[in-house]
Amino acid sequence: MRVGVTGSTGLIGRALVKALQARGDEVVTFVRPGSHSTSTRAVAWDPAAGTLSSAELDSAGPLDAVIHLAGAGIGERRWSAARKREILVSRVRSTATLVASLSQRATKPFLLSASAVGYYGPRGDETLDETSPRGRGFLSDVCVAWEDEATRYTKAGGVVALARTGIVLDRRGGALAKQLALFRLGLGGRLGSGRQWLSPISLRDEVAALLWILDHRLEGPVNLTGPDPVTNRRFTGALAKSLRRPAFFAVPAFALSIVLGREGAKELVLTSQRVLPKVLTDSGFVFSDPDIDTEIASALEEH
Repeated sequence: MRVGVTGSTGLIGRALVKALQARGDEVVTFVRPGSHSTSTRAVAWDPAAGTLSSAELDSAGPLDAVIHLAGAGIGERRWSAARKREILVSRVRSTATLVASLSQRATKPFLLSASAVGYYGPRGDETLDETSPRGRGFLSDVCVAWEDEATRYTKAGGVVALARTGIVLDRRGGALAKQLALFRLGLGGRLGSGRQWLSPISLRDEVAALLWILDHRLEGPVNLTGPDPVTNRRFTGALAKSLRRPAFFAVPAFALSIVLGREGAKELVLTSQRVLPKVLTDSGFVFSDPDIDTEIASALEEH
């Protein structure tokens, strides 16, 4: 299979490219200015400018699928008006650029476009699956606009899957990497009340789920979360136990607001999303890391 990948230099993208190549697929990466390709074939594009090299896409040959992971990180910086615009535009414009180009192909590749559980917004203790309605808030607005651009591809005859990813756990990046240093020093603790629900997934299962969607041509929204969501308090205890460190501390909500901004703290670490991967499990997908203890163990493994 020949698979195009955007966002190939990110945490998920690097692992996905490696997995695709390991099983014998040919990977074509979409490379932004100043970035390096992780495969032998590459297509130049500039999602910020809305451009993509049609000549290089033609030269790469027909694609069976494209997995679209590109987008500015939501938790890398404090949210300002400019940063929020960057988060939104990086997703919407890159998706629009990609869809416009793929729509012109004589043979339409399958499109697997990233999204996030932020679609559901803060929902307390409510159990959520792919049939649940959208929520409120900035991240929900971003996800809706992001998904709307991807689903425009269906008007050109393309098939689209939307990967609504939860918190991907891996020691080398993402939310877990930022917490590990404190936890290893015995300074870790719950965030806010600790009662908010998290929907984590190990990087290993994230990549396996993306390949499953690709191979089974699942359509529409698919939650990429583990089957056992946990509260922040439970996550804190599991991580501390795995590292054999105490976790007596608690970071109050006001302190998180100082660091992340009130809106960023509310939507990134204090929000409550209890999401289940119903489409994945109904389709027969089996998780390698089905609970928080195995997810953390997988995340801390040396690779």
